[in-house]
Amino acid sequence: MKKSTRQERKSKVVEVLNAARSMELHAIHQYMNQHYNLDDMDYGELAAKIKLIAIDEMRHAEMFAERIKELGGEPTTDSAAAAKKGQAVEAIYPFDAKLEDDTIEKYNLFLVVCKDNGDSTSMKIFEEIIDEEQLHYNYFDNIGDHIKKLGPAYLATKAGTPSETGLGPAGFVVGAGGGQ
Repeated sequence: MKKSTRQERKSKVVEVLNAARSMELHAIHQYMNQHYNLDDMDYGELAAKIKLIAIDEMRHAEMFAERIKELGGEPTTDSAAAAKKGQAVEAIYPFDAKLEDDTIEKYNLFLVVCKDNGDSTSMKIFEEIIDEEQLHYNYFDNIGDHIKKLGPAYLATKAGTPSETGLGPAGFVVGAGGGQ
């Protein structure tokens, strides 16, 4: 059995980093589209939180790109999927929770590829991002449950709220779970 060379191992890691980057690019497009639509529906607070999560995803995409470049690869600009447009507010949160849950599952597999190919640096990047994706999942799942259980009464508390997120660089995770 032939041992893989260092370059072959790097190539396998770059492949999963690019797959992850592609997933992040999809999430950015999806969440920004939802942010605009929720803002148009006058659910400012919900729109602002999704915008902050999209900013987190931008940071993740950049982390993956920087690591890909360090390994001598070329970061992809392709999105894993097209954004699903025109979703009702009731559909957004279960959709996004599933997207995050699927991401966590795949990133755990990608982390193993990094470990198996001797790249602890990329493995640590996946560990950090998985923790942040879990926070996103928890948020989407929680809001989805509120909408499912309380319906229009819950949404009425969000209608007419401001969508301002400020000009700071903080995303959802950096802002402590979407804080202020």
